Amino acid sequence: MQPLPESLRPTAERLFAERLELAERFVALLADQGPERGLIGPREVDRLWERHLLNCALMVDAIDPSASTLADVGSGAGLPGVVIAIARPDLQVTLIETMQRRTTWLEEVDAELGLGIEVVRARAEELHGHRSFEVVTARAVAALDKLARWTLPLVADGGTLLAMKGSSAPDEVEKAQKVLTTLGGVDPTISRYGVGEVEVPTTVVQVRRRAKATRKGDARG
Repeated sequence: MQPLPESLRPTAERLFAERLELAERFVALLADQGPERGLIGPREVDRLWERHLLNCALMVDAIDPSASTLADVGSGAGLPGVVIAIARPDLQVTLIETMQRRTTWLEEVDAELGLGIEVVRARAEELHGHRSFEVVTARAVAALDKLARWTLPLVADGGTLLAMKGSSAPDEVEKAQKVLTTLGGVDPTISRYGVGEVEVPTTVVQVRRRAKATRKGDARG
């Protein structure tokens, strides 16, 4: 098991509160099975807390407290979807993942931790017009212009897309502006969470979807 560094405990306790033990159990599962199942690289085991768990948990600060449904696209190892489900048990969380071995892992984690997560094996595009969520999240999936085509049609009118990005965020927002507008995305903003709490704050691009937004396929080309 990878112990929580004491320097990060205050942040972890703020984000996970009484469910910190569940987060610790998830870290243990990732450390034990992640590398051998191809979910994380071997070098990531020693930095699971700062580079992955807390990095993802800080996204919770960007989620509207009144939101009730959230989908995580390209969930992979459960980052950030499982982490968000631990930190926000009031949310109905859906994990969307294309690979069978990863959906199997996510289902096993859900059963082990008792999170009540919905796991869907599908490409995001296959759910366009069939499912919608107040919040859609994604981490390290694709450049924002491509990601928007996959995810914004899943965002309910008035809902929010939260894309975890790095230093390229400003350039990606600029390049994706036309696609965002066509798909009904408005007011793209870039925010950093965890400043003063973690060494590398979490950068999140937030895009709101306006009412009566353009639907699937209107951003082709």
